[in-house]
Amino acid sequence: MRRIWPDPAPLDEAGLLRAYAVERDSGPRVRMNFVTSLDGAVEVDGYSRGLSDPADQQVLHTLRVHADAVMVGAGTLRHEGYGGLRLNEDDHRQRRAQGLAPDPTLVIVSSSLDLQPEHKVFTHAPVRPVVLTHGGAPSDRLAALSTVADIVVCGDTVVDPAIGLAELRARGLDQVLCEGGPHLFGALLAADQVDELCLTLSAKLAGSGAGRIVADGRRDVPLRMRLVHVIASDDTLLTRYARVRE
Repeated sequence: MRRIWPDPAPLDEAGLLRAYAVERDSGPRVRMNFVTSLDGAVEVDGYSRGLSDPADQQVLHTLRVHADAVMVGAGTLRHEGYGGLRLNEDDHRQRRAQGLAPDPTLVIVSSSLDLQPEHKVFTHAPVRPVVLTHGGAPSDRLAALSTVADIVVCGDTVVDPAIGLAELRARGLDQVLCEGGPHLFGALLAADQVDELCLTLSAKLAGSGAGRIVADGRRDVPLRMRLVHVIASDDTLLTRYARVRE
């Protein structure tokens, strides 16, 4: 693995951690992490792992080490087979050195609350998860999930990402890593809550049929981003973009 921009150099694991380090003095931040094919597909045969490779997984792991919270949509959580969000002992040491809790908090965004309290994301969680939903969610499901997670109501009929993020920041969860899916990315983009995009470009052509990394995220004005770095691992490109503050 080597950085090819802005300063070309070989990168080891420690170098990768530094490349994705967070400037915590700069304030709260929402990072998006996605993988895409060369022709813009977000999945192969319905799953993002069809595009991922060890380098992409290493970046995902690195981003989790830096995060206070990891956010994911309930549909993506179910589809991709998420389990308890637990890091290893080396990661715990890295995080403690930064004054962080050993593991990030898992934040699940769900309108329908179609989640079972017995799901392993709850039963195997090292930190009590947070579920963001809205006031119209089924009351019986809300009551059931409140036994295994903190439920935060963000809006009357739809989840308002800005309200949810404000609640997370009130809990000290300033650095949020969002792992998808496309509808959640779209909601955050439409609400003007995206600060970074860490995008892996997989050296594959997936063909037609697959969606994009953003769904239903309409904006009147495109959000301008600047390139922070490009890292190459064989044929895979690992890019990091940051929001341009006007």
